Amino acid sequence: MVTKEIKIKELSERKVAFVSYTGNYMGNPEIFAGLFGKLFAWAGPKGLLNPNLVMLSSYEDDPKVTPLDELKLDVCMEIPENICVCKDGGEIKKKVLPGGKYVTMYAELKSPEEYGLAWNKVVEWMKKNKHEIDMSRPSYEIYLNNPEEHPEKHHFIDICMSAK
Repeated sequence: MVTKEIKIKELSERKVAFVSYTGNYMGNPEIFAGLFGKLFAWAGPKGLLNPNLVMLSSYEDDPKVTPLDELKLDVCMEIPENICVCKDGGEIKKKVLPGGKYVTMYAELKSPEEYGLAWNKVVEWMKKNKHEIDMSRPSYEIYLNNPEEHPEKHHFIDICMSAK
């Protein structure tokens, strides 16, 4: 795992389309693949799959506190304001990820197993620097590449932990 300097940033809100999952998603890339598949199937006919697409996963629970079978995950894609997520969306819904103060870290992960290590690094930094997690807003990771297109299947992400 390669990481860069952890920073505090004021992030803008993001309008997203999303599909939800409740349960233990940790260490289970098949769950993410299925959710991304649903989102891509909805977005493709709307012309939303393009090189500027921003994909995220949003988390509202602390896996150290919330029972694993009750964890909530939203796999999201940033969308323009005018995109309608109507009845044709089925499982796809629309929401705004709130802006505000976030602790951010870029990470290059060699495999899906390193996601937890990266999040733990951010949490440890927050504790060391006396910052609290703001559980009233979701934290999220932004996907900066498609690991299937990387020669070694590396994952490039930005972790954005909501902070008080």
